[in-house]
Amino acid sequence: MTHDDELHFDTLAIHAAQAPDAATGAIMPPVVLSTTFAQRSPGQPGAYEYSRSGNPTRNTLERCVAQLEGGRHGLAFSSGCAATSAVLQTLSPGDHVLACDDVYGGTYRLMDQVFSPLGIGVDWVDMADPRAVEGALRTETKLLWVETPTNPLLKVVDIKTLGWMAGNHGALLVVDNTFATPALQKPLEMGAHAVVHSTTKYLNGHADVVGGLIVSDHEELTERLRFVQNAVGAVPSPFDCYLVLRGLKTLPIRMERHCASALAIAKFLSGHPAVEKVHYPGLDSHPQAELAQRQMHAPGGMVSFVVRGGTDGARTLLEGLRLFVCAESLGGVESLAEHPASMTHAAIPLEVRTELGIVDGLVRLSVGLEAETDLRRDLSDALSRVP
Repeated sequence: MTHDDELHFDTLAIHAAQAPDAATGAIMPPVVLSTTFAQRSPGQPGAYEYSRSGNPTRNTLERCVAQLEGGRHGLAFSSGCAATSAVLQTLSPGDHVLACDDVYGGTYRLMDQVFSPLGIGVDWVDMADPRAVEGALRTETKLLWVETPTNPLLKVVDIKTLGWMAGNHGALLVVDNTFATPALQKPLEMGAHAVVHSTTKYLNGHADVVGGLIVSDHEELTERLRFVQNAVGAVPSPFDCYLVLRGLKTLPIRMERHCASALAIAKFLSGHPAVEKVHYPGLDSHPQAELAQRQMHAPGGMVSFVVRGGTDGARTLLEGLRLFVCAESLGGVESLAEHPASMTHAAIPLEVRTELGIVDGLVRLSVGLEAETDLRRDLSDALSRVP
């Protein structure tokens, strides 16, 4: 077979780290459920010893996603928050984190309410403005945490510039690539030291797995992460790993459809009288539209917008939808709609949400794979009920 480095992304999504099983010829990687593995002699295990420390199905997933991200090392976890937590557990009391001000509410809660009390300093900064990042760096800053596009306002952050800043400062740049996936951008190629995913979302793509994954080329960081992965033990089950591997095979074609429909819906919403503002990196009106075009292969499948009438308007819209299901999460084949202020970002204090622009009328859409005309009609019908 052609060397993996020469294969197209679409081909890697199907074949990376997944040759037919040597023992049986099985095309799909076997699901190895065994918790423990025989040792030739006491203290002399083979490739595997205990499934918390390593499992064949999990290692296949780790290698596959690492290749898709263009990285050397992959580490799978039981959730996206567990992966984020593992990164933060490599820090020490007194260390400082600069984090994107617009992040997933679970990330905010984890940093603000779990790690800050343990002595890890966290400051939130608008990372779409590199000058703001430069001004917020401290001597003790060890980590820059970035989402791009951000959640839920879909700001785009210049990964190359922040990677250069982090390197000059002796800090690490970690990018949450959940919204974009490696199908749309590869942060390691732009200077990031590690990439984090909630595999629950687009990588799995079928709303039936909770998981997380980290990819890194940084040897020292990877060694520390492997220790945390084994010592803390927040690892996914082999069957969950198998399901994510299944989902990865259709990731490229799914992302094409997500992006095409999201762009059409964003344009439709931009001209609707019940909509005050639309956030989507593929629109010319987006503040970082040029950066998104340069940094991403396509603008993604997420759209957020402000509906008139605040909370009442958002509730009327969400209760009136039929194809878009009102639910948290994103990235599946089905379209979802949610209210960040009361759902995914409720952990963020009101005054912080208001300052960021996570207003009561903000609605976030995960545009699925249904016919775009049907989705547009669903939104049109629900918006017609908004006063």
